[in-house]
Amino acid sequence: MKRIILSTLLLCAGFAASSQILPSFQFGVKAGTNLSKLSTDNTLSSDNRAGYYAGIWTRIGAAGIHLQPELYLSGKNTTLKDANGLENKVKFTSLDLPILVGTKIGAAGVGLRLNTGPVVSFILSDDQSLGQAASNAFSGNFKGQNFAWQFGAGLDISKLGIDVRYEQGLSKIGENGYNDTKLKLFTVGLAYKLY
Repeated sequence: MKRIILSTLLLCAGFAASSQILPSFQFGVKAGTNLSKLSTDNTLSSDNRAGYYAGIWTRIGAAGIHLQPELYLSGKNTTLKDANGLENKVKFTSLDLPILVGTKIGAAGVGLRLNTGPVVSFILSDDQSLGQAASNAFSGNFKGQNFAWQFGAGLDISKLGIDVRYEQGLSKIGENGYNDTKLKLFTVGLAYKLY
């Protein structure tokens, strides 16, 4: 009996290992929510506000390592405050392109993913809502693109995936007095594998 159990366990382990070695391609859609904050070294502070993201992803991998390029539309919101308490609500809409490298641990349709990689964001619009007392000098002037780095984990159950990520801005997104401003982002989302 012990030999049968041991043989079965070794067979299952061998199958799980070989399934990680074979090349694979996956494609799907994803959507979720984000909390964004601008970090600055000057007199401005920033509050977290909720936003959204939605788009597509692919995963190409073999031998337990995968490359995961994604493309999604993202709405990022934050509130800037100056030393006098004046507020400027900023809403970014951007097209984000993460290129992540990761690994997956698991078998039989259930697995834990870890990934990291660079993200380039192309800002499509940056609407700002200045209060009546705020002057034009307080309005932000932001660059058209920026770079960041993502760290994340995910759980896959059959075709459904849950992702949690942190994004740290690498490039400064502000211009003309906002040169020290970087974006920080925390995201939670759902992914669905179509293929």
